[in-house]
Amino acid sequence: MSRPLLQLPMPTGSAVLDLLPRLVDALAGGPAVQPLPADAPAGTTTFDDLGDGDDPTAIVMATSGSTGDAKRVLLPSSALAASAAATERRLGGPGGWLLALPAHHIAGLQVLLRAAGANAPIAVLDTGRPFTAAGFVAAVATLESERRYVSLVPTQLHRILADVAATEVLAGFDAVLVGGAATSPELLARSSSAGIRTVTSYGMSETCGGCVYDGRPLDGVSVGIGDDGRISLTGKVVARGYLGMPGHQAFPEPGTFRTDDLGVLTDAGLTVLGRADEMIVSGGEKVPPAPIERALSGVPGIGEVVVVGVPDAEWGQQLVGVVTGVIPGDDQLAIALAQLPRHYRPRRWVHIDALPVRGPGKPDRAAAARIAASAREG
Repeated sequence: MSRPLLQLPMPTGSAVLDLLPRLVDALAGGPAVQPLPADAPAGTTTFDDLGDGDDPTAIVMATSGSTGDAKRVLLPSSALAASAAATERRLGGPGGWLLALPAHHIAGLQVLLRAAGANAPIAVLDTGRPFTAAGFVAAVATLESERRYVSLVPTQLHRILADVAATEVLAGFDAVLVGGAATSPELLARSSSAGIRTVTSYGMSETCGGCVYDGRPLDGVSVGIGDDGRISLTGKVVARGYLGMPGHQAFPEPGTFRTDDLGVLTDAGLTVLGRADEMIVSGGEKVPPAPIERALSGVPGIGEVVVVGVPDAEWGQQLVGVVTGVIPGDDQLAIALAQLPRHYRPRRWVHIDALPVRGPGKPDRAAAARIAASAREG
């Protein structure tokens, strides 16, 4: 079924609110919307919808393209509505939202859709400018709502916690969703100590954004782990598939999305180990970077850390820690990594001022690996 598709650049400031009527119209069955970066050209085209007229695709969302080319995800009105309703129930009711993430990514767009669906206030932090604690405080001052919510990436939370005034303001929110990258236990502990109600969020464009909060799936969502360790997510929040890719293996059946992430399920809920394609093979041993990064996050002064694999003639891949802050000493490493196998210890360290990022704030591992390889060559 061919339908119109509005390709809409999403402004980085308050002008994005002018597009709310078009988003609401898309949810009601009007032309679907594909959010684009602010500097992209607007346009109108057509696409072949995989759904029917009773539940049309409302949003065509480009993935961040962490592996290979970006895909375009078909999100029907029913999935977006299920996501908004389940989020509202988990967080404790409707409330005003602060938009602090780019609206052409699913986490930012969902802030607009949730608030619009609940007829709740929205305040906008201009994401076209560098994120600062002072800018955050100023944006919050414009949010007039008894209950307040915000979605952040870990880097933003880091910067807020480094500022006393911004930390006090964030502690006034009823929930702070943190996702887009692995959130370290150390960062969560600091946030909790400051009285901030942090909720870790796991999900992706294919699931209308976060659908597992603090390791527990939202109502109507179930989590499965395949024989290969990959996480599968099932429920009404799941997309129909990818535009132009009918029968894609990531959607083995309607309502189920097979992710590229590895995970384990315990009584404590879901633990995400990292992407399958991020696994480092060193000396014949498979090493997931996420457990190392979580352990290192508690080392005083280390800042942010990404562990990457760099080609090595002897080991196949050499584990390299790319860090901001200080490079940990041998004694600190021994304590931090004591519960992990010996081959999980990085063999080399590279210090940088700031981690490279992609999308809404996820660490760019490919860029970090190139930096690590260049540092060795230099």
